Amino acid sequence: SVFNRKTGEPPLINGWIPYLGKALIFRKDAFKFLLDQQKKLGDIFTVHIAGRYITFIMDPFQYVYVIRNSKQLEFHEFADKMASKTFDYPALSNGNFPDLKENLHRIYQYLQGKPLDIISDHMMTNLQDIFEWKCSKATDWETEKMYKFCCSVMFEASFVTLYGRVPAADGHKVISEIRDKFIKFDASFPYLAANIPIELLGATKKVRKELIHHFFLQNMTKWLGGSKVVQARQDIFEKYELLGDYDKAAHHFAFLWASVGNTIPATFWAMYYLLRHPEALAAVRDEIDHLLQSTGQKRGPTDHIHLTREQLDNLVYLESALNESLRMCSSSMNIRISQEDFVLKLEGNQGVGLRKGDWIALYPQILHMDPEVYEDPKEYKFDRYIENGKKKTTFYKAGRKLKYFLMPFGSGISMCPGRFLAMNEMKMFLFLLLAHFDVELAENKAVRLDNSRMGLGILLPDVDIAFRYKLRS
Repeated sequence: SVFNRKTGEPPLINGWIPYLGKALIFRKDAFKFLLDQQKKLGDIFTVHIAGRYITFIMDPFQYVYVIRNSKQLEFHEFADKMASKTFDYPALSNGNFPDLKENLHRIYQYLQGKPLDIISDHMMTNLQDIFEWKCSKATDWETEKMYKFCCSVMFEASFVTLYGRVPAADGHKVISEIRDKFIKFDASFPYLAANIPIELLGATKKVRKELIHHFFLQNMTKWLGGSKVVQARQDIFEKYELLGDYDKAAHHFAFLWASVGNTIPATFWAMYYLLRHPEALAAVRDEIDHLLQSTGQKRGPTDHIHLTREQLDNLVYLESALNESLRMCSSSMNIRISQEDFVLKLEGNQGVGLRKGDWIALYPQILHMDPEVYEDPKEYKFDRYIENGKKKTTFYKAGRKLKYFLMPFGSGISMCPGRFLAMNEMKMFLFLLLAHFDVELAENKAVRLDNSRMGLGILLPDVDIAFRYKLRS
């Protein structure tokens, strides 16, 4: 039922089970549910989902008013609550850890500018080591499952880059054990994010505890050559006496999840779409070969390739293909929480009446799939973000230029601090894959998006698919 509330408040959609509200329908297919409501009610409406009032702003021209207003619309406290529950550390906002949030936030400077170049170089070296190890086996066609392949390469490269090498002779084995536990934990992530008690999720609690245990200081000090960003986080945690060893380890584990939880599926989709579209694969490979030739670099398995940030940035086809797959597989809900009763001013003299504690949500997947902004939005067009050989950054809706047109990493205060590193590592993965190998799909089946992570980031594939690779001649 839809009924109006106080003046200025958007129409409210209530479910017939009061507490669950529309949660069940929403979980099933948020995208379709929101489009249906938009047709009925217009661009602004409130949905009662599982005891929360969430006001959706569907018009992308209004996004800027939500994103700009970080005073009355808060994000960090919400994120902190969700993360502390999911990863099992005490909430930063509970009064025992003055300035911890700010201190941790400052560290993100290690993921931009000059320090970003350093960590990206390490990532490139580590990716090459792993590819070299893969190369040594692939003298003839080698068949693997694609998601599993992306997962094993990206997880290990990220782990070693951030936390250092595991010096044991079976270093690969130790990391793959951590990875297998990580995958188990990650499968329960949507349930934890939805506030379902971990006790109800089978072995998840035990697996989480084992994962956190890997990050106890006595284990981490054995790892060699970790990153500045992790070191800086360790130094900060040491300053807080009320943060126990387990809590610190849980923070490190959360950071690992943040580093790979979305890049692994995003890498999979980028690779999958390239292999599905031979013309895209050819264009991207051509660009890569051209760069290697013009910089006089060889692409043999033992030749170490070096890429500057500028060179990576200039791979416009690679970036466009990656952005196009991000457009198609990202589904993040950008949430803000109203800090007081107030009227949020929007464009064209519109206002939305909000109550303290109300949620405001942007759902960029609607924008990514808008046929007015992106012609044939369900089609993968690898060169969608290129115009006359250069990066295309102007997109229109109803004849007006959009400020926001691609939002896989959130927005404003909730924007992912690691997005530059994530883009770099995904580009490097694809670069090395295509520089070293001939790759092709080994089975012909449709892989679809699994919607169980709607609103939480990059959607996973519903099935894995076999592909083959061999050293390029």
